[in-house]
Amino acid sequence: MASDRQPIDGAAVGQALGRVLRSLRKNADLSQESLGLASGNGRTFVSQLERGERGASLKTLFRLAEALGTAPSEIVRLVEVDLSS
Repeated sequence: MASDRQPIDGAAVGQALGRVLRSLRKNADLSQESLGLASGNGRTFVSQLERGERGASLKTLFRLAEALGTAPSEIVRLVEVDLSS
């Protein structure tokens, strides 16, 4: 069965994830460094994620979600919303 969906643009997904993470981090009043430490990553990695320069594995997404006090599915939902706007 053919799909009417467009191919996924990996760069657009990475940029949307970055915008979502930055917003969630700021709403949680966390610095990049504190989010990095709380999620088992470094400040540089968080910065690269927020700029869309790096991608996040599923394991990393779960760790970030826990550190941000949200569900991984909520992060994915917000990325989908960002991409559709």
